[in-house]
Amino acid sequence: MLDMELIRKDREAVAVALAKRLDPAEVTRALDEIQQLDQARRALISEIDAERQRRKAEARAYAAAKRAGTEPEVAAPEAGRKQLAELEAELDEVQSKLRSRMSELPNLPADDVVAGGKEANQVVKVFGAPPAIEKVRDHVELSRMLGLVDHERGVKLGGSGFWMYTGLGARLEWALINWLVDRNIEAGYEFLLPPHLLLDTAGFAAGQFPKFYDDVYHLDRESAPRGQFLLPTSETAILGAYQDEILDPAKLPLKAFAYTPCYRRESAGSHSDERGTVRGHQFNKVEIFQFTLPEQADAALEEMLLHAESLVEALGLHYQRSFLAAGDSSASMRKTFDIEVWMPSTGKYKEVSSVSWGGDYQARRAAIRYKEPGGKQTRFVHTLNGSALATSRLFPAILEQFQQPDGSVLVPEVLQSKLGTDRLVPSGR
Repeated sequence: MLDMELIRKDREAVAVALAKRLDPAEVTRALDEIQQLDQARRALISEIDAERQRRKAEARAYAAAKRAGTEPEVAAPEAGRKQLAELEAELDEVQSKLRSRMSELPNLPADDVVAGGKEANQVVKVFGAPPAIEKVRDHVELSRMLGLVDHERGVKLGGSGFWMYTGLGARLEWALINWLVDRNIEAGYEFLLPPHLLLDTAGFAAGQFPKFYDDVYHLDRESAPRGQFLLPTSETAILGAYQDEILDPAKLPLKAFAYTPCYRRESAGSHSDERGTVRGHQFNKVEIFQFTLPEQADAALEEMLLHAESLVEALGLHYQRSFLAAGDSSASMRKTFDIEVWMPSTGKYKEVSSVSWGGDYQARRAAIRYKEPGGKQTRFVHTLNGSALATSRLFPAILEQFQQPDGSVLVPEVLQSKLGTDRLVPSGR
């Protein structure tokens, strides 16, 4: 969450930054309530401290009178406990409300991030050109012709928004995952395979809860009294794995990645640009993550962005890089770039990676810190994450961009040895 000290010292700057994402009137109301709760909290702390000091003084006086054999002029120490307990209960309530209100605020967009939604996103890089295809088939038609994805049996198994890879389609999906794992290891990231069920504390730490609590699949409270959910992205797991830890600054940046299926309640799209495996309730993704010192964050963001783009380029796919406006970025992130592949059937680009810098927002929620060399104080690390990559969107992009007039699809060179072929052909040919 945000730094309360920053709100106290420079409320105006915080309000201006938040207004890139939220209605200014909403920002004013939120900050007014937060500052009122903060003032009440500090007043109660002062009152409790004074009450504790008074009780200590009275206790000393009472004990001294008893030792001297005289009648104490103050009440027994037990007499003030009720008043102190009431003040402490009031403080707990105020602190709980303050924490709740603070947790609802999004991160502050970076200074160079513009206000607005998708309409304000800026294309800042283009790789290659759209392939010239005379008669374009979409990835759903191609996957059926080639026997790669069984959409009907996927729905039979899981319901709407699910699919099943089959034959060479399953092998292509697995080849992509394995190739991405190899490339991320080569780039210096440690490979993790985390649990798919996470505690609610991990969702809060990542900034997904409370706002997006209903967007994930939760176990019922009887089965999971501490609160558990199916992870929507392994970003949540990698960050959560380091909750409440003090990291060695000499080992930063700490670079990790994970492969997991991702589970989300968001509906599979009925629009033509969200058909097939483009959007669903379960999909595969490889996620890279870095914990850095604050001064390392800029270089880490550039490194992660170029690495993710190198993967798309190695596959030979045409893509663009977009710099997202504040309203189209994740609420937990200060700055985000999307890598978007071209989908010939719709004439649109689809995101296969979002590379983002979160500043210390997630680290505050997760209490992930480092100790400055030679000092006793701890500071919050910075966090960065990015998809490297989302295979459920790479898969259709490969089918569409590399389709041939006869219905076959060329296999990217880097995957040919894993599939044992350079071309996917319709069955019977």
